[in-house]
Amino acid sequence: MKKGDIILIVVVLAAAALLYFSGILSPGGKGAEAQVYVDGQLKETIDLSKDGEYTFETENGVNTLKIENGEAKMISADCPDQICVNHSAVSKENESITCLPHKLIVEIHGGEKSHVDVVAQ
Repeated sequence: MKKGDIILIVVVLAAAALLYFSGILSPGGKGAEAQVYVDGQLKETIDLSKDGEYTFETENGVNTLKIENGEAKMISADCPDQICVNHSAVSKENESITCLPHKLIVEIHGGEKSHVDVVAQ
């Protein structure tokens, strides 16, 4: 190994430790909620234990989010690509649904830790 390789490994391990101990990679337990951001601003926090439908109108379009059985799913959007609508339901810590054309992000906080470390295709 070269000196540069060792330095790179140390930096990566230090960054991982920092993220872990800051709470980003060591999520909490129950009490999951969906936080909805529009253009970077928190618009609403929704308890995942309460079923319902929520409509968000932005400058760029309209999205409808459905909360059911502890999961959040984007059920409609008037954006052209429909990626957010085709995204699977989210319920675990740090999972998210993003609608880029509408600048809308749904993030899950406080839920169960996901058992998946990495997904590669």
